[in-house]
Amino acid sequence: MFNSLLGLFSNDMGIDLGTANVLVYVKGRGIVLREPSVVAINKETDEILAVGMDAKRMLGRTPANITAVRPLKNGVIADFETTERMIRYFIKKVHARKSLLHPRIVISVPSACTEVERRAVRESAERAGAREVFVIEEPMAGAIGAELPVHEPAGNMIVDIGGGTTEVAVISLGGMVLTNAIRVAGDDFDQAIIEYFKEKENLIIGERTAEEAKIKIGSVYTNTKSKEMEIKGRDLVTGLPKIVTISTDNIRESLAEPMKELLKVIKDTLNQTPAELSADLVDRGIVLVGGGALLGGIDDLLREATELPVHIADEPMNCVVMGTGKYLEQMDSIKKSQRKNLDYNY
Repeated sequence: MFNSLLGLFSNDMGIDLGTANVLVYVKGRGIVLREPSVVAINKETDEILAVGMDAKRMLGRTPANITAVRPLKNGVIADFETTERMIRYFIKKVHARKSLLHPRIVISVPSACTEVERRAVRESAERAGAREVFVIEEPMAGAIGAELPVHEPAGNMIVDIGGGTTEVAVISLGGMVLTNAIRVAGDDFDQAIIEYFKEKENLIIGERTAEEAKIKIGSVYTNTKSKEMEIKGRDLVTGLPKIVTISTDNIRESLAEPMKELLKVIKDTLNQTPAELSADLVDRGIVLVGGGALLGGIDDLLREATELPVHIADEPMNCVVMGTGKYLEQMDSIKKSQRKNLDYNY
């Protein structure tokens, strides 16, 4: 009752702590923040110069004494101190004197996170000013945010393609019956594009250019209409700036290997799924969430490879954070039925 009363006066929030982006949901207000998971630091003074979008603009463009880093890699915290400072920055930005009370916070984590990594996430949020911290696994949060009937006695398959990891889960009766993860996702797609043009065109391009090409003309399905765009980079032979016209076919070819790995983990999960739940998937199919779900033609590719219905969730990039938000809205009733478990593990 005391926590419920405090909740009325604090800006409780859900955080999707992603490799590529951080999204924050505030109870009663919805999604209030979406920023890249990037921090710019002065190496000489250890001072944080920028966080989020301002820091992302500095990637690859900083002088020697400034470094722009991503403190999360492959879906897990690689730099605990910088992550803590980033979380603190975002909490203060959202919370900023709108309440005298520290917020309760729900943070999503990859299902493959170890207990050590989960504890590190909790401690980072606590030191950043949280009153209480709860952890929810990303596939479950994504499924809840996509409004899948996770509590029904039937199989639901979700594929969460994030920045650092892709997670595949089969959910039934409020629990994850099966889950597999692979460290191939949006960042790897960008890197594959960079390597492709380095090898094929002797052109060195940056992460931002690769991401822009992926978003504007990228597709992984053969029958997609081809588009073209110009990209700028540095000629590997002459060292001079260079402009090259690229096409959708180039992007599809560059992403062929990551797509093979992605298809393999999905097919492996389908092969491990119990027969009764497999039967449910024939009708319900596969639901895609995460930023990678927006990659052109990915639903058609999966539909052809699995022979199952494939659906892209509404606002796939928001599904995980919306799942944390729905947990926040129902936290008190959920805690009554799960008093012995602080984590949201169905």
